[in-house]
Amino acid sequence: MSERHPRPVVLIITHSNDNDSIALVMNAVAAQGGMAYRFDTNRFPADIRLSSHYSGEEERQIIACEDYELDLSTVSAVWYRRIAIGQCIPEAMDRQLRRAAVDQSRATLHGMIASLDAFHLDPVHRLRRADNKQLQLKIAREVGLTFPRTLITNAPDAVRSFARECRQGMIMKTLSSFAIYEQCEQKVVFTSAVHDKDLERLDDLRYCPAIFQEQVPKALELRTTIVGNRVFTASIDSQRSEKTSVDWRRDGLGLLEEWEPYALPPEVENGLLRLMHALDLNYGAADFILTPDGRHCFLEVNPVGEFFWLEKHPGLPLSGAIADLLVANGRGS
Repeated sequence: MSERHPRPVVLIITHSNDNDSIALVMNAVAAQGGMAYRFDTNRFPADIRLSSHYSGEEERQIIACEDYELDLSTVSAVWYRRIAIGQCIPEAMDRQLRRAAVDQSRATLHGMIASLDAFHLDPVHRLRRADNKQLQLKIAREVGLTFPRTLITNAPDAVRSFARECRQGMIMKTLSSFAIYEQCEQKVVFTSAVHDKDLERLDDLRYCPAIFQEQVPKALELRTTIVGNRVFTASIDSQRSEKTSVDWRRDGLGLLEEWEPYALPPEVENGLLRLMHALDLNYGAADFILTPDGRHCFLEVNPVGEFFWLEKHPGLPLSGAIADLLVANGRGS
């Protein structure tokens, strides 16, 4: 195997349409003395070559593309951001052959990532485990975080019974994010309020379980980004508009410049760090509600959540913190 590069080498797993966060972190890595390489997974396998060679005591893995050639034994840290395998594989291919090509490409890429002797932010198997909402709520209870009354079910009768417990109203959301396409137009599925008339139309629930929560009154909504042991929080007043009162993302662009820095109480911050430790994560983006009576209600933590807009408004130094974690642990790997 090759020796480590004298400078920390960071490999960023992403895709071509990712947002400004990639450039921000790459620049921050360079400013801290490291070297960052971008692996756009949507270009694999057609436009990027990945070879893993094992022979006797020799092990050699190489990424080659038009931008660079990288010996993966020099990589000291991996930032797993986004993955978009197979977009470069022609849609005109036989459906079964294309499915096989996508599956083999995904297996090849994940095998490469898993084999890297480097610091991972964060290992893929930890991300998959941490993404389970039931596990998050179980641990949140154990570490003393407050969260809304919650039901995860595919049983309509259970929802109707739960609705009677939620005197301030009830909301519904999905267990994982996805989008619905209508005539090639992407329509994001947002958190929605559940009304009495909706309780009469729950038959489709038996095909698609969902999360139901009591509707907690909001003074502010909070977004907390955890990077290692550092915690950065910003707040937004989502109640200034009826459109954003249930889900601020319905007008995310309109609220972009309205985010302000916020200081979580020490006991809430400590509980969140204990949650991250139990999930074995170095990074996460957590959502909270601040109620009018001052309670901080935990909603969930996204192990690969976005942060780029908080770097701009209100200027949280998140890319620098991520780069610091990658470079510092890369030097120690």
